[in-house]
Amino acid sequence: MKKYLIGALFFGHIIGYGQSLEIVPLGVYGGSDESNLSSYLVAETKTNQYISMDGGTIYSGIKKAIEKETFTTDISTVLKEYIKGYFISHGHLDHLGGMIINSPEDSKKPIYGTAEMIDVLKQNYFTNAAWANFGSEGEAPIINKYHYQKYKHLDTFSVEGTNLKAKIYELSHVNPWKSAAIKVATKTQSLIYFGDTGADRIEQTNHLEEVWKDIAPEIKSGKLKTIMLEVSFPSTQPDHLLFGHLTPKLFMEEMHKLAIYVGKKQMKGLNIIVTHIKPKGDNEKIIKKELNELNDLGLNFIYPQQGERIIIK
Repeated sequence: MKKYLIGALFFGHIIGYGQSLEIVPLGVYGGSDESNLSSYLVAETKTNQYISMDGGTIYSGIKKAIEKETFTTDISTVLKEYIKGYFISHGHLDHLGGMIINSPEDSKKPIYGTAEMIDVLKQNYFTNAAWANFGSEGEAPIINKYHYQKYKHLDTFSVEGTNLKAKIYELSHVNPWKSAAIKVATKTQSLIYFGDTGADRIEQTNHLEEVWKDIAPEIKSGKLKTIMLEVSFPSTQPDHLLFGHLTPKLFMEEMHKLAIYVGKKQMKGLNIIVTHIKPKGDNEKIIKKELNELNDLGLNFIYPQQGERIIIK
């Protein structure tokens, strides 16, 4: 079984136990490859109680995780029993398509997100014309398999079926369109996952800065060790063609803003799981090279692989 420990290197990266967190990527890319799109299972280690952060790819990701012996059960068990709920960051298909496709085979569970995202599900996807209404609101007949739980910026809640606590943050994804981030925590450890987001300077908002201010105390205390943040395009991508995404230069611009609140010393070794790379041409290779060259803060970059568990120590 291949694992990633963040902080030490054994068969890959690995990041402890007790109330530590683990991540199982079901999909890591942004667009193009429908078998490998944004979806990350997060749980307290030594449990099978996961929240799925986005749901672009579900079935193919579970299948890959079983092939890699990350899970030693069948696809149905992971889907119905291990995944206790979904956080969907925004209403784009590469972040929720797998959840929708697998809804007939899934078990009853919550969907967490903003009111704007829930409205997209109700009005565009869980309708009779597009699919069927597996949600708890909207067009009749209401199948009521997924219970909508709506939250606003800085709202906190417990993740049903787990010991995890969560907090929602509002993001901008081509202003005024919205996305969201979620911080997931045990009593002793936390991580934050970002849906698609543009840089504050490009979006003309302060959404990311508000997140940096809020999470800075947990980074300084050592509780928050991992940020999962997108870098979709190389830095040559023109501003008018970013479509609410980050490049390595914009990513590091935001990291330097975070460093103002945390301190540069505390940034060293901070785990950054790079998500949502758009795998067109040599993009992935270029993005990795640029991030390494721009990394004057000593960040620990991790590039997740579909189906390979990451344990945060």
